Amino acid sequence: MAVRRLEPILIDRIAAGEVIERPAAAIKELVENALDAGARAIEVVIEAGGKRLIRVTDDGCGMSAQDLELAVERHATSKLPNGDLFDIRSLGFRGEALPSIGSVARLSILTRNAEDANGWSIVVDGGRKEAVRPAPAKQGTRIEVTDLFSATPARLKFMKTDRAEAQAVADTIKRLAMAHPQVRFTVAGDHLTTIDLPAEGDDREALLRRLARILGSDFAPNALPIDAEREGVIVTGFAGLPTYHRGTAAHVHATVNGRPVRDKLVSGAVRAAYMDFLPGDRHPALMLRIDCDPHLVDVNVHPAKSEVRFRDPGLVRGLIIGALKQALVAAGHLASSTGGARALEALQPRVAHGSSDMRIHSGISAFSTPESARTRPTPASFEQWQAPAGFAEAAQSAFRHFPPPAADARATETAVIAEDVAQPLGAARAQIHENYIVSQTTDGIIIVDQHAAHERLVYERLKRERAANGIARQLMLIPEIVELDASEADRLLSHSETLASLGLVVEGFGAGAVAVQEVPAVLNGGNIKALVRDIADTLTEWGDARALEGRLDHVLATMACHGSVRSGRRLRPEEMNALLREMEATPFSGQCNHGRPTYVELKLSDIERLFGRT
Repeated sequence: MAVRRLEPILIDRIAAGEVIERPAAAIKELVENALDAGARAIEVVIEAGGKRLIRVTDDGCGMSAQDLELAVERHATSKLPNGDLFDIRSLGFRGEALPSIGSVARLSILTRNAEDANGWSIVVDGGRKEAVRPAPAKQGTRIEVTDLFSATPARLKFMKTDRAEAQAVADTIKRLAMAHPQVRFTVAGDHLTTIDLPAEGDDREALLRRLARILGSDFAPNALPIDAEREGVIVTGFAGLPTYHRGTAAHVHATVNGRPVRDKLVSGAVRAAYMDFLPGDRHPALMLRIDCDPHLVDVNVHPAKSEVRFRDPGLVRGLIIGALKQALVAAGHLASSTGGARALEALQPRVAHGSSDMRIHSGISAFSTPESARTRPTPASFEQWQAPAGFAEAAQSAFRHFPPPAADARATETAVIAEDVAQPLGAARAQIHENYIVSQTTDGIIIVDQHAAHERLVYERLKRERAANGIARQLMLIPEIVELDASEADRLLSHSETLASLGLVVEGFGAGAVAVQEVPAVLNGGNIKALVRDIADTLTEWGDARALEGRLDHVLATMACHGSVRSGRRLRPEEMNALLREMEATPFSGQCNHGRPTYVELKLSDIERLFGRT
């Protein structure tokens, strides 16, 4: 077959297929053009998910008649003033997206700049361009795209439902809105709830307000500021606490020089930074802004510019991981505030359906207690008020009653030190169900999971020792013999040197058994047999191809789990307070090694609302 030159319209349609694969992609290009034009307010209207109508209106600088005529031509742009493809300081190429859209739909543009007395309009229908005409218009640009892909109907077969396409449009606008909080964004149309994001400003607080509107109002109180710089690369933004996690990675957002990206390098760096704090199926919520000289990043590696390539990817990855970990260290023992909200929801009385032992009458839960027990004392006489006979015993049945000096469920039996109450995690008042510590703060109460909290403390202590002079070891008086499968024992012994560097010294003890000679000192008293079996299981799961040296933190986390205070252990008041003080001094103690919160906080005002006191 002979070689022939393609027709210009066909070339445009091929180019459109690379960039405009769905309505959301077309809207992304048009909104980026509006942002490059200096718009302070952008309105988007769609019909049928954008397939029938797309209208983007902005108040930017607009275009003259000459610019408008060139803007719909291929290989014409206002975005490369010096012709340097590695010095791109804009989001899009106005002369590339518009002809691509016009080749597969009907494109109508109405624009006016500040110098002209009137506006100008042009229509491109299926690649056929009409003449520029004068038209009444206010400053800015309005672009209408109707019957998207009418010139290439085969593409419509690959479109999703109108609702799905509308949701994709909303997600696209939200990502652009997070990147540009100084601009007002409005999105309206069928199959979606109207979005109206007011302009917030250019400072850090403005960005946080914009993120709270998009990611949810509870993001702001659980967000940590990010600010780091190295060799001309700046990383700023906000990252959620580890205990404020989500089920998908859809809430991990990043921009590079104001351009929203879904970059594998950034995603990998975020996963590495949160690896110690989140379970494998959970993801953080955050927004990172990466700014650098345009020559340090190539934005043309993807047709839609959704991926980028850094000149020094190692520098960027290390900077992101370091910035996130620094913020998490600065957060100390903080845990997500949503834990208290979930606890309050669990405490809210619910109307029972069918047979149940709880009923709601006038806002009071009716249990099988004497009527006098439901009498509410006045605040003035509360301290002198005594529970009627029978009420105290029934209420205390859920608590473990300890002999002195152990803490009891009755707070009045544990002396309270004012200095402890003023601490962030308060003063321990009780241990309930032999697993949860209840402490009193100046403005509420805190419930601590003693096993989860101590597990994180042991883990962080092991990591510090390993990074300093090696993990302190303790020689066992009588070696612990652990029987395993023969292959498990061999695999464990093949990594004996690495395990010894972690404080666990094992030796062979016949076929299918190992003898534990030394253990990390911090694990004294732990279940050594269970620890060794868990490590052996982990090595079996990883396989010999995955070196243990690359997963040392995972092994340390396993050790910490077996060496921490177990559920069911009774603690004395001084032990509970010591645990609280160590949590306050240890970074990341707000979540255990599996990403769960180690404590929840209930404000006194919230508790009072439960009882109708406010």
